[in-house]
Amino acid sequence: QVQLNESGGESVQAGGSLRLSCAASGRTFSIYTRGWFRQAPGKEREFVAAITWNSGNTYYTDSVKGRFTISRDIAKNTVYLQMNSLKPEDTGVYYCAGDRSSVIVFRPLAYDYWGQGTQVTVSS
Repeated sequence: QVQLNESGGESVQAGGSLRLSCAASGRTFSIYTRGWFRQAPGKEREFVAAITWNSGNTYYTDSVKGRFTISRDIAKNTVYLQMNSLKPEDTGVYYCAGDRSSVIVFRPLAYDYWGQGTQVTVSS
């Protein structure tokens, strides 16, 4: 089994920055891709960013390109999401996820492991 634990969510003003962390434990060698998703109230969970663990290739949804950066620390088995120039529409619960498949997909259902989520609130 794999455990994912997110942290770093806070309430910030628009234009501010946050860094989310996702620490993994357990059978993490099985994870090929680690991603971040978010879910706003009344909306479906959506893809934000992903990184392949071995090669470090990164992927972003269009709305965060140039503002968010996903990265990994292999020694700490941790993935980060640096979020700059935050907007109110970035508000939501942010989830860390792990996918065992080598096929890069952006659908939540494709991911095998999930964290409990961390709340990000951006006020205008």
